[in-house]
Amino acid sequence: MKIALAQINPTVGDFAGNAKKILEYATRADTLGVGLVVFPELAVCGYPPADLLEKASFVARAEQVVAELAGWTATAGRPAILCGTVMATKASVGKQVRNVAALLDGGRVSFVQQKMLLPFYDVFDEQRYFEPAAEQTLVCVGGEPLAITICEDAWNDKGFWPRQMYPVDPVEKLMGRWESQPKELAGQQRVILNISASPYWQGKPQVRQNMLAALARRHHAFVAMTNQVGGNDSLVFDGSSLVIRPDGHVVARAASFAEDLVVFDTRDGEAIAAATQVDEVAAMWSALVLGTRDYVRKCGFSKALVGLSGGIDSALVAAIAVEALGKENVIGVGMPTEYSSLGSIDDARKLAKNLGVRFELLPIHDVFAQFQHVLQPLFAGTPFGLAEENLQPRIRGTLLMALSNKFGALVLTTGNKSEMSTGYCTLYGDMVGALAVIGDVMKMRVYALSRYVNRVKEVIPWETISKPPSAELRPEQRDTDSLPPYEVLDPILEAYVERYCSAEQIAEEQGVDVALVRSVLQLVEKSEYKRQQAAPVLKVTRKSFGMGRRFPIAVKVQV
Repeated sequence: MKIALAQINPTVGDFAGNAKKILEYATRADTLGVGLVVFPELAVCGYPPADLLEKASFVARAEQVVAELAGWTATAGRPAILCGTVMATKASVGKQVRNVAALLDGGRVSFVQQKMLLPFYDVFDEQRYFEPAAEQTLVCVGGEPLAITICEDAWNDKGFWPRQMYPVDPVEKLMGRWESQPKELAGQQRVILNISASPYWQGKPQVRQNMLAALARRHHAFVAMTNQVGGNDSLVFDGSSLVIRPDGHVVARAASFAEDLVVFDTRDGEAIAAATQVDEVAAMWSALVLGTRDYVRKCGFSKALVGLSGGIDSALVAAIAVEALGKENVIGVGMPTEYSSLGSIDDARKLAKNLGVRFELLPIHDVFAQFQHVLQPLFAGTPFGLAEENLQPRIRGTLLMALSNKFGALVLTTGNKSEMSTGYCTLYGDMVGALAVIGDVMKMRVYALSRYVNRVKEVIPWETISKPPSAELRPEQRDTDSLPPYEVLDPILEAYVERYCSAEQIAEEQGVDVALVRSVLQLVEKSEYKRQQAAPVLKVTRKSFGMGRRFPIAVKVQV
């Protein structure tokens, strides 16, 4: 029996669209002579469905669609379908919903494997909704026994992880069933199928491959994983579906960040040459582009607005938007004040020309002056300071939202992770927008991505990349007036925000003064209220701001 891995991009709640896609890929696989087509976790309803699972009508619709999909398999000769979905539980106690892999064969749901391990960390919240499986069993398809697992079920191998997250290993238990039936399964190749919705973060595809290879070697089995691809809200799924033979070598590999169909036969098992390590900058670029494209389109929009300051952050966001949506669907808006240098305005124009996007210049000198005039009676006798500086991005945010309402284009925010970490951003100003495209990208990585954009030709003006970063909200302003240089700042932030290191650990690890570290950490702690009002952030690192990092706002923390 040949098996096809159908790596698709579902949309949460789009039952009709997801079902259509499942049947399209099943039909393609049928022409290739496969016996089974495997789809990702919750492919029927999309992942993550979150509190939609608390609606009985949502679960009922999923069950109805599964029954309709099963009807496709009634025609003789068509392959069976294994797809992820939700089903109501049968028990009178516990959660009311199950996360399952449904085997559709002969016109009916012939087998259901329920997910056992329900992650409740970082961005995962599955214990909130699902009832875990008490037991799992092997199933035969086309006369071949299969061990079916769902995403996290394969992530608890004691031979790979130094510390197990759960007291039970579903794969080990399934392989134990193989051992207990030596006569019935004698001579049969062990095959472990895993259907996943495993989000991307920097370095994760390699971790995932290493883990699956360890499973294959330990259990002397073929391991095949079908992973979801696409963006859903803050999460980006890279696909990168894999087939690994019992010696740990990759047999087949699906595309990353794109839909794909991969076919393998466990009777062959010729290993392909191991792919070279994917460049992490290129992978992050692909993740940001895919996440932006799917966020905009799945929210029902086609166009985006980007405020172009002439700085590197807005330039990178504009380049991502053009790659994601097409140059005809991106509008760049320059909004200079008296503190904006001519060079920055020229750089914004040059960027727009290089990208081929529409560029509009809306000077805000007069609006800024009027705001100051209105506030003058209350501001009288006080020096020019933060209030006046922040007025400027707030005026820009208002104009961008007006354009958004008028032309039906989503505003993409341009703040990076270094700024969001330290609060070097303005609420209701540069934080205004529908999506924080680079909100999980530290400043030094912004530079690396910008150089990647320019790998073939100049897109982002080299003047933008080379000039000292500045918010340009007062005369001769530089980011280093308020923050350490980014080459010093970013490693401190990465250690604290992503790895939860203490000030003492960071100072020792990086050879910097502990007083400097504490001053940075204080900025992080004081800015939590801003981050919790920010636009959704595309997650591309292990720990991003948003639902995967939950801290109180009103708190006194000793750093």
